[in-house]
Amino acid sequence: MTPAEKKLWYDYLRSFQFRVLRQRPIAFFIVDFYCAALKLVIEVDGDSHFTKAGIAYDTERTRILEGYGLRVIRFTNDEVLHNFETVCEFIDREIPLNPP
Repeated sequence: MTPAEKKLWYDYLRSFQFRVLRQRPIAFFIVDFYCAALKLVIEVDGDSHFTKAGIAYDTERTRILEGYGLRVIRFTNDEVLHNFETVCEFIDREIPLNPP
């Protein structure tokens, strides 16, 4: 895991109220974090994701994952490392009012 992924895992997702898996294979992809109960994929993106090729790949990957009924949310490494509370609050808002 990258430093940002480690921070998100150890400081938040590891004790999240729903089970979250790290580096979970889904179809032909490995997602950073996956919460089956919420059908939620959480990705933490580094610089390589912001090239023209990286953006195109991520767009297609998200489209495929959403085709499986999953919600994909993305954060940059910088957001996780420097705006951690905001990232956690955003993830919390993904929990439905009547969770499964």
